[in-house]
Amino acid sequence: MLSQRTRYTIRALLHLADRYGEGPVQLTEIAEAQNIPAKFLTVMLSHMRRSGLVETMRGREGGYWLARAPEKISYGEIVRLTRGSLGLLPCASRYAYEPCKNCVTEEKCRLHRVMLMVRDETARILDGLSLADPVPVEAELGALR
Repeated sequence: MLSQRTRYTIRALLHLADRYGEGPVQLTEIAEAQNIPAKFLTVMLSHMRRSGLVETMRGREGGYWLARAPEKISYGEIVRLTRGSLGLLPCASRYAYEPCKNCVTEEKCRLHRVMLMVRDETARILDGLSLADPVPVEAELGALR
């Protein structure tokens, strides 16, 4: 399950993607339009700035904007930056691997192998979608299932 932090971050970055190329977007606009607490949004956008996804300028004419074009930012990258991993279990994480506590060996663990498959399929989908991609409507989602 995605954390509230990850969902807020994606919504904020989508807002910036919609305004890409128009100049700085003020924090209050993003917070109000996306129903995100301003203090929380400030922390999230600072993290995205340090990660290279967002640029900022202080002052009356300042605000936030995407550091890269929306098509160059994948959902997978955002989830990894906010969550740390796409894996649902620590033993299924490619970049933040940890063996599970209180588990059998990975060679014997069937859940481990299933979670590796889930992680790989999740990565394929999320890394293949960018902030610029149109979101399918409900009718189109049926075809994807």
